[in-house]
Amino acid sequence: MCGIAGIIGDYKESQLDVMLTSQHHRGPDATGKYFDPEFAALGHNRLGIIDLSPQSNQPFIDDSGRYVLVFNGEIYNYIEIKATLENQYNFKTESDTEVLLAAFIAYGKSCLEKLNGMFAFAIWDNQEKKLFAARDRFGVKPFYYSLFNNSFYFSSEIKALHAAGIKKEPNETVWASYFVYGSYGKPDETFWNSIAQLPGGHFLEYENKKLSLKKWYNFEDEIAKQPKNLTFEQAKEKYTELLKDSINLRFRADVPVGFNVSGGLDSSVLLALVNLQENNSRINAYTFYTNNSDYDELPWVEKMIAKTNNPLTEVLLQAEEIPSLTEKISWQEDEPFGGIPTLAYAKIFEQARKDKVLVLLDGQGMDEQWAGYDYYTQNNEATIQGVHDSPYKENMLSDSFLAKAEKPNYPKPFEDELLNKQYRDLFYTKIPRALRFNDRISMTYSTELREPFLDYRLVEFAFSLPLDFKIKNGQTKFMLRKIASEYLADDLVFAPKRPLQTPQREWLATDLKEWVRECFLELSSSEYSNLFDKESLENELKSYFDGNIQSSFHIWQCISFSQMIKELSINNSSFKL
Repeated sequence: MCGIAGIIGDYKESQLDVMLTSQHHRGPDATGKYFDPEFAALGHNRLGIIDLSPQSNQPFIDDSGRYVLVFNGEIYNYIEIKATLENQYNFKTESDTEVLLAAFIAYGKSCLEKLNGMFAFAIWDNQEKKLFAARDRFGVKPFYYSLFNNSFYFSSEIKALHAAGIKKEPNETVWASYFVYGSYGKPDETFWNSIAQLPGGHFLEYENKKLSLKKWYNFEDEIAKQPKNLTFEQAKEKYTELLKDSINLRFRADVPVGFNVSGGLDSSVLLALVNLQENNSRINAYTFYTNNSDYDELPWVEKMIAKTNNPLTEVLLQAEEIPSLTEKISWQEDEPFGGIPTLAYAKIFEQARKDKVLVLLDGQGMDEQWAGYDYYTQNNEATIQGVHDSPYKENMLSDSFLAKAEKPNYPKPFEDELLNKQYRDLFYTKIPRALRFNDRISMTYSTELREPFLDYRLVEFAFSLPLDFKIKNGQTKFMLRKIASEYLADDLVFAPKRPLQTPQREWLATDLKEWVRECFLELSSSEYSNLFDKESLENELKSYFDGNIQSSFHIWQCISFSQMIKELSINNSSFKL
């Protein structure tokens, strides 16, 4: 897990330096640079996870000197790929970095189909003077870019591009759509003008000042290839086999590996399968709590852990920490994030780093492949679990700002409406948001997060299964629960989903009331107040403080906006929507 940066075209070395400095938290173990005079500058911040020797530092150059690689992520099946290339490439390290470059040299673009991992990488061909870059299937690892001053800039984080000199100006449509529809932008968009992201499952090429993008991972085609007419038991056996292999692959590391756990089904499955590893009693588990019994999952977590005896670290988040932690994480995220649960999660990575546990696994991705959210069985377009009324308050916005919003229009490539909802959440809403939030908070503390349940083999297989394998007699994630029942007690296997994990709604209305009021005052009294309807803004806040706290999302949106105003001020940029 690292940070990558580069400039293709006219550049100054100082630009690359500030880009790398801004991303230092992503890779504190080594910083490297490569220059092709007058053509390219590539940089890398390394967090050592596999083959910790300096020989695996980046930018990584092949023996011929033709290809230069900067790579962020992990290729989990690098050992298997390496075995197939032993007669084609002279390996000098034990790293997955060298395997990735060797695979590209041997197979070209088609190497992407052989990779099981999370990755964003760029390869400079200093013979042809062109750049090839790619991102993993689901976009676990980030890749941002900009065409600026007749050159191509790329990085792992948006702040690096701003540091290089690209002006920090908001994308008006994305911001307005965020307030009105809760959208975080299309797969190629960011909240900032002149900065795009390479969508997951795509690659790009840049040559002679021309940029081209192409989709390399076609999920729909892969679903069509999945086996048909399997019995329930056959499918269950196959999925269990894939689950175990996915977790085994993600334990490949030369540093300590731990895992995050909550009281839900997905974490329970992760806990059970993690403990099939050798020396499992030494694998650290982490969870957070807030001292609020209505939300904390400690009773379930402690009950689970009591059966496996993993060392458990319980990380406390308190209300008084929220203002300062919000400011810090807002800077790290570069864009709005999910709220106080993200802050609680961030504290886990902070503690893991202190414990020298540099790799953590979590259970992201099960709900989307197994149709685990309540709205999957409802005839609506909801994307938020457990909310009955709209969490968006468009009346808070001025007419001119409201007019800029665009309702998201998600593709529907499948005949079945439930499959289309799962597809939407995998590629447009739930998963992209969670992956962005989690990448930033893990890297804030120089730790690596791995998502074993987002192994593409698992997602494709589960997605393709019949509906009654997923939902039966009103029970969601039916087959997964059957698998879990072989390892876990029924009270864990059949526990209802608990969508809220922190007292965000209550804290914002009580403990953090004055801080929230200050954030709203900053909006209504700032030069950006014309974006809002002041009376409606005040009325919504008063209503919230008076007890209408079914949803706090609109309150958090305003807090996020106030944080961005501070950042824009710090960056001496104008915010003119």
